Amino acid sequence: MKIALLVISHLIAIAFGFAAGIYALPILVAPAAPTASELATHAAGAQYKARFRRDLQDSDALHWGEGEVSISAQSIAFAGELAPGPDYKLYLSPEFVETEADFLRLKAGMVRVGDVKTFRNFLLPVPAGVGIERYTTVVVWCETFGQFITAGKYR
Repeated sequence: MKIALLVISHLIAIAFGFAAGIYALPILVAPAAPTASELATHAAGAQYKARFRRDLQDSDALHWGEGEVSISAQSIAFAGELAPGPDYKLYLSPEFVETEADFLRLKAGMVRVGDVKTFRNFLLPVPAGVGIERYTTVVVWCETFGQFITAGKYR
């Protein structure tokens, strides 16, 4: 009985440590976020604006975003905060998305803008040849775990 309790307690500790590592590692290795002045400069020239909100259908306590997104033909800037996590990607979608099922259904028609590596503010270049006018929504998606994080409609 004592050995079984020790094994169970150690397995629980290992599982907790693994989960804590998945949560903490992206925070520890995140590069410096863009400054408020960099974001303000971008926002002044943006063609579109969107908002990330915490209250979307598939957002929850561990998967959310909140703040303002500024979209121009050259770059996409976010002033706000995202729940920390690994392997976040920013996509442009032709339709508004607020669930994992919607994302997966529409993914083939989306374009991936780039990797989101900071959780407070980000600034990503729009890939050459991508016309932001062909899309309506910016989406943050966790590629590794297939989790919807947040989205904002700009058109």
